Amino acid sequence: MSQNRYLYALVFVVGISTLGAEIAAARLMAPFFGASTIVWANTIGVVLVALSIGYWLGGRLGDRYPSRHSLCLAMMGAALMLALVPLVAQPFFDISVSALDEIEAGAFVGSLFAVLALIAIPVGLAGTCAPWAIRLAVPDVEHSGRVAGRLYAISTVGSLLGTMLAALVLIPLVGTQRTFLAFALLLAIVAAAGLGWRAAAAPVAVAAAMAIPVGTVKATDEGTVIFETDSEHQYIRVIEQPDGDRALELNEGQATHSLYRPGSFLTGDVWDGYLVAPFTALDRPPERIAVLGNAAGTTARAYGHYFPETQVDGVEIDPELERVGLEYFDMGSNQNLSVHNEDARPWLRRSEGGFDVIMVDAYRQPYIPFYLATREFFELARDRLAPGGAVVVNAGHPEGNDDLEKVLSATMAEVFETVLRDPIESTNTLLIGTDSPASTANLSRAAREFPAELRAVAEVEAARIAPRLRGGAVYTDDKAPVEWLIDRSILGYAGDAD
Repeated sequence: MSQNRYLYALVFVVGISTLGAEIAAARLMAPFFGASTIVWANTIGVVLVALSIGYWLGGRLGDRYPSRHSLCLAMMGAALMLALVPLVAQPFFDISVSALDEIEAGAFVGSLFAVLALIAIPVGLAGTCAPWAIRLAVPDVEHSGRVAGRLYAISTVGSLLGTMLAALVLIPLVGTQRTFLAFALLLAIVAAAGLGWRAAAAPVAVAAAMAIPVGTVKATDEGTVIFETDSEHQYIRVIEQPDGDRALELNEGQATHSLYRPGSFLTGDVWDGYLVAPFTALDRPPERIAVLGNAAGTTARAYGHYFPETQVDGVEIDPELERVGLEYFDMGSNQNLSVHNEDARPWLRRSEGGFDVIMVDAYRQPYIPFYLATREFFELARDRLAPGGAVVVNAGHPEGNDDLEKVLSATMAEVFETVLRDPIESTNTLLIGTDSPASTANLSRAAREFPAELRAVAEVEAARIAPRLRGGAVYTDDKAPVEWLIDRSILGYAGDAD
């Protein structure tokens, strides 16, 4: 292989590995820090800073050590450090989990930046490749622009390929840890090709590391992790308690997204509110409901038991959660459930409507999609309701903080004549929006026809329901800083706790 052809191959593979590692880094951190725009912004920012330093350093090293051997040694170092990232990051993740559990903002932020620093080192070293390769590939000043442009174009194409490979192929198929190792192996192989056969031990060692069992990504103090995976959308795990209860956790695990209790269709949790809250507006069991954010089907399963004639459309963007629901959460017991693996708002826009109830539980706590919190979204939901129908929104929030609830209430009040609230838990409030004359009296009348256990739930809920909180901005598709709002409330809560 000629000098320049080898350099083209090297910068291509470095481009693949660098951007692939960036995507994998965000997924590596998601189970511990979440997948908010702040985490993504920090990840992207650290990668860009590391690459900038790498470009500067690569120019200097290229002038000082203008040899392919030196360049390949640096790239081999980047490959080996990249392979170590998911392995040595675990202690910092343990710190972050403890910090989240104890609401210690300093430890949480510190562990986040420690992990980012681990990622920055191999990325920065990989960043030296392009300017270094240009120094080696340019034969004279006349051809410098052409050669530099070609090398950067090849590197960028590699970066694009790395992004697609990580997001669409490797993470769903082999998981985050082995995605890091796969990119490290690819880079090590190309670097070894430039160093000679004596360097073959390095890619062999990285390949051997891929055979190491991953094990449980996150430890749990209570219960047993009986399932975990990285889907295209998120990190998923199922925890089973000694009594058989099962909980679905996503990403950082600061919220339970589905709950299964053997032998019971009630949970003693927020899902019970979905069964009775609509009757503040309805005078009969709903004929058809939509659950935007079906997860593993806790609400759908309960409706199949208590209201077996109700047709349920469960909308869940992640198809892996449908499989989890069927295998671990008894979701298949509701024969009237149709699951749609789509994003909630586009699906609702295409639907024919006629829903008696639309439940919005698509907020991936503590972060929610902004486009499900705007006036335009609630106008769409209102248009898809049957006459007299209701929208029920689960507003998750830090304990003692009602900023998000006020914003959602104000936005819903722009669309619906009546907005009620049920502070069902310290970290969850159900908001009910309807154009019908909703009231607790309606719920109490309807509860007379409920089974005894569900009637008790309705009586407790009726005592909690109250008018909406006042205040809060109205969010629109153009301006809905919902993640900023949530991040501010979380950090404020953590600061108060410290």
